[in-house]
Amino acid sequence: MFRLTHALMLVALVPTLAVAVGVSIVNAQTPPQYGAPISIDDAKKAAAAAIAEARTHGFLMAVAIADPSGALVYFEKMDHTQRGSIAVAIGKARTSALFKRPTKAFQDNIAAGGEGLRTLAVDGVVPIEGGLPLFVNGKVVGAIGVSGGTPAQDGQCAKPGADVLATR
Repeated sequence: MFRLTHALMLVALVPTLAVAVGVSIVNAQTPPQYGAPISIDDAKKAAAAAIAEARTHGFLMAVAIADPSGALVYFEKMDHTQRGSIAVAIGKARTSALFKRPTKAFQDNIAAGGEGLRTLAVDGVVPIEGGLPLFVNGKVVGAIGVSGGTPAQDGQCAKPGADVLATR
């Protein structure tokens, strides 16, 4: 039976596991801190900016916004977007929120091979470009995850969503 003590041990183990698989929790600078969870209004603004970028280029995208704990706050899917992109967008947002970094960092880690392949062992990580942390006043308030095109197209659409809040 899974007990609370097991859950607490897992929470304590995540930073150690992440370092062991080559995912640095801290960098040379002070890592960003978490802020108050993103509001629904800000989540809608971020998603709207991502959708606008997708429309500009004729992409069909699913957009997910997660709070700092990785919980879904807002989701929007453009008509005719492939259904598989729903789970991928949510996974990208969750990954980016929990690890306070773009999902492309994980993609690049794996592409480098060698020790970077250990990233595949981190449970729940979606190592595909298109997930970005959302910052307000320099603090992570959540993350955006976009899916529906190539990884580069997903990242291209996620960026305006992240930039909408970063200007504050």
